[in-house]
Amino acid sequence: MTDQPTPLEKIRARLALAVGENAVFDGWTVQAVDTAAAQLGIDPAQARLAFPKAKIDMIDTYIAAVDAAMAAAFPPEKIAAMKVRDRIRAQLWFRLETMAPAREALRSALALLAMPQNAPRGLKLGWRTADLIWRNAGDTASDFNHYTKRLTLGAVYGSTLITWLDDDSEGFTDTAAFLDRRLGNVMSFEKWKSQWSGDDLRRPSLSRFLGRLRYPPG
Repeated sequence: MTDQPTPLEKIRARLALAVGENAVFDGWTVQAVDTAAAQLGIDPAQARLAFPKAKIDMIDTYIAAVDAAMAAAFPPEKIAAMKVRDRIRAQLWFRLETMAPAREALRSALALLAMPQNAPRGLKLGWRTADLIWRNAGDTASDFNHYTKRLTLGAVYGSTLITWLDDDSEGFTDTAAFLDRRLGNVMSFEKWKSQWSGDDLRRPSLSRFLGRLRYPPG
């Protein structure tokens, strides 16, 4: 039996996306929570009680809400008819569309997550999202592939986010082209893994490949 969310958890879930949007103007602060609560007709005292106070926890809650929205938008019956690459791309693009109203707040969020003391949390959040995307796409790997798929997707998503934050093209067409190229690399990587030789001396470098995904040439 699945545990039902508490009343405060329900309030937190209702607030999260709106808090991110208001963080564009108010930063990741209690003021963003108050404004979101007013917009949604939620008692401000309850909103403050339900939502985390620390900036890094607020960002975590926002990202979790994006994860939840993505999972709800791609139920198994919708995603089953799609090719694996299309399943991944559709979920990534949905995230960008969902986060677009909070784009400038995400810039500051990524800066906070990149700070040395927050880097482990940032890696955890990136892994959580990559894992969810692969599981939504039907991946059931539990061996070495489980980890490499999430590492490569995390690198793709991270580099795509950075591109998107600075993309001024109409409809984010530059980001779309970038994402398609990076996903092409992922598909190549899956083919590359299947052709691995047992000879360690002939194996390409995984770290070098991930570096190319994170910092692609040109």
